[in-house]
Amino acid sequence: MRLMGVVALLLAMLLLAGCGGAKTKPSHAGSSRSQPSRAGGNVAGGDSFRDDLSKSQSSRYRDGSDSVPGDVPDVSKLTEPVPKSEPRSLYGNKSPYTVLGQTYNVLPSARDYDERGIASFYGNKFHGYKTSSLETYDMYAFSAASTTLPLPSYARVTNLENGKSVIVRVNDRGPFHQNRLIDLSYAAAVKIGIWPKGTGLVEVRGIDPGHPAPELPPPAVVTSGHPGIYLQVGAFSDADNAERLAQRLRQANLGDVQVMDADVNGRRVRRVRVGPLADVDRADQVSARIEGMGLPRPQVAVD
Repeated sequence: MRLMGVVALLLAMLLLAGCGGAKTKPSHAGSSRSQPSRAGGNVAGGDSFRDDLSKSQSSRYRDGSDSVPGDVPDVSKLTEPVPKSEPRSLYGNKSPYTVLGQTYNVLPSARDYDERGIASFYGNKFHGYKTSSLETYDMYAFSAASTTLPLPSYARVTNLENGKSVIVRVNDRGPFHQNRLIDLSYAAAVKIGIWPKGTGLVEVRGIDPGHPAPELPPPAVVTSGHPGIYLQVGAFSDADNAERLAQRLRQANLGDVQVMDADVNGRRVRRVRVGPLADVDRADQVSARIEGMGLPRPQVAVD
């Protein structure tokens, strides 16, 4: 019974490890970005430390905010992970789970996963601490955190603005900041050009080593400006309901509002979207205003 109690306590602490959210500023980025608190940490300089999972998120990490190393690594010398079939981690795969009022379902595999959205990254603060799967976070390895992909799994992440891509091993949960699709390790962010800006528009394609699929062509690279960021506020089978929501959003002066027809599992729906929005910061601002209107958190769409 004592062992069962210890295991239950550890599972609870691991779930909380990915539940927080804090505004931080990387030491070498010009604009602020948001990073979720998670199992990770700072061991800069090789100092010895103990990752105490019993501590709260506010006291667990030695650094109060995230940062990046002073020297940018030569990522061309780093080896990308080779996707292989692995058993699911005993930790970090509970499904469904709820964080900050949002419920997530872990996918059975990475097969057929193909999403576009906003990527962020995490660095010094979490380096050397445990991830949600109880592996040690290494910001110099090509890894990532996802809210829904199983741990561990593999994905190819492509920067839609420059076409650069990297294969990452997903071994952590997050990011739980609104509007973020994936959190990259520092090295992965450098490789595809997400660093030093802090965020970027990406496509994430899951890789299933057990069921290899034909190599797909890379996504189209935008040579001027950037892909459009849209916020989908709702999807309705009833046209009147869609138009009522669209009018409410237009009256709030949030930006251009579109009502678009779409086919979802053979059913015609009308999607209500705001956009295109100028950048990630503007998307965050508009998303917060939409939630402030008492509407559900909008979903990010990148076209």
